[in-house]
Amino acid sequence: MMDFILNAVLVLGGIALIAALILYFCSKKFAVKEDPRLALVQETLPGANCGGCGYPGCSGLADALVKAADAGSIEGLSCPVGGPDVMAKVADLLGMAMANSEPMVAVVRCNGTCENRPKIVAYDGLRTCSAMNSCGAGETGCGYGCLGCGDCVAACQFGAIAINEETGLPEVDEEKCTSCGACVKACPRHIIELRKKGPKSRRVYVRCVNKDKGAVAKKNCKAACIGCGKCAKECKFEAITVAANLSYIDPAKCRLCRKCEAVCPTGSIVALNFPPRKEKPVVEESANTPLTNKEDKA
Repeated sequence: MMDFILNAVLVLGGIALIAALILYFCSKKFAVKEDPRLALVQETLPGANCGGCGYPGCSGLADALVKAADAGSIEGLSCPVGGPDVMAKVADLLGMAMANSEPMVAVVRCNGTCENRPKIVAYDGLRTCSAMNSCGAGETGCGYGCLGCGDCVAACQFGAIAINEETGLPEVDEEKCTSCGACVKACPRHIIELRKKGPKSRRVYVRCVNKDKGAVAKKNCKAACIGCGKCAKECKFEAITVAANLSYIDPAKCRLCRKCEAVCPTGSIVALNFPPRKEKPVVEESANTPLTNKEDKA
């Protein structure tokens, strides 16, 4: 009996030893060497794993950065959460030069407040923007504007966007926004856009995405763009185009002169973080003002 047990132990021990040797040689032969820079880059990244960079988490971006560095350039790759400071550290680790990129921020291109765009029907269903959008135009006559259910709020991991209860529209906190683009992807109507933050956080853009003809758009929302083209005619820098009954301001060409804002008949063009306009002085007529020829004859 003891010999049987001893033989079994020896056989099993021999099998285990052979299996261990096979695994050892396989691990050596098929080993994948990890670039030590990969761990360093991943540690430098913020670890938010938001996907705003276009890769599945910070590990995916780190891998892409190391491969791009081996190819000779990391231009086009960026971490929206870490921003220029983090990317500068990554560039130093990889021995690359990094061009300065302008900070971006999310903007909500809809001014369909409760006052400007009243509700005409009541929606009784799943309270998400994607579900409501699938059902039709929503609760107002505008089939393009914000639905106000807060899909963008749920998508933001940084608490940078919230629904204003008074207006029913989402508002972006510039200080918290990392321009990760999660809110842009979450909006089924594409009313949220990433734009350059601008000098002193000043931006000029059309706060409307309605492509209906002017009369229909104005009927459904008082602040809708009616595609009249007055803003495009006023702009001397060719920064404004009108297509499909809708104006759009190119942030790369806009010089922030605000002349388009002044001529917009519906107020759909917004200028953020600018000082108030100076009011033109009213010239009062003096009693000594000379009479005109017509007044003399009278």
